Amino acid sequence: MQNILFDLDGTLTDPQEGILGCIEYALIKLGFDTPHRDHLKKYIGPSLWESFKEMLNTDSDEQADEAVMVYRERFSKEGKFENKPYDGIHDTLNTLKSRGYTLYICTSKPAVFAKEIAEHFEFAGFFKEIYGSQMDGSLVDKTQLIAHIIQEEKINPERSVMIGDRKYDIIGAKNNKLTPYGVSYGFGSIDELKDARHIFDSPKCIADFFIK
Repeated sequence: MQNILFDLDGTLTDPQEGILGCIEYALIKLGFDTPHRDHLKKYIGPSLWESFKEMLNTDSDEQADEAVMVYRERFSKEGKFENKPYDGIHDTLNTLKSRGYTLYICTSKPAVFAKEIAEHFEFAGFFKEIYGSQMDGSLVDKTQLIAHIIQEEKINPERSVMIGDRKYDIIGAKNNKLTPYGVSYGFGSIDELKDARHIFDSPKCIADFFIK
């Protein structure tokens, strides 16, 4: 095994403050009530379009587009940096890279924002490339995004793993024949990670597992 794909939100960083703040901003600006933050946490990870359709109780692509646009008004300026790397993540990435693993970021977040976040928190240099969705929502699906990475980087799926905190990471990995791994410290439930090969309780556990 030589390639490790990392999810971003809930795996490398805790983006809760920024994402929830931007969801609340969008809901208020669009005239909707804001649920308790505990209810909103489940929307950290999935597609923004699908999340807003559920929050607004609509099937309208136009309404979802408007909500995403308003969300990004705040996220593009301040929300993206209302975020923090998990304790030990820099050491973990440094250890893995120094042991010869090739690292990638694979996130449903737009690539432009993912790159800014990785550079801001000083871990971009550990990764060969940072992949994310496009601003129009294409490649937001993890199965499609991982397939895109395989094609672009010419990596062997059987020598690659995906590490993430949500079921979308596990499903995307399995659909592309990568070995899926989960993390318990993010925003997904243990149940949704049940098909992961192993679940890590901290970033340090990731490094320990792959260098043993």
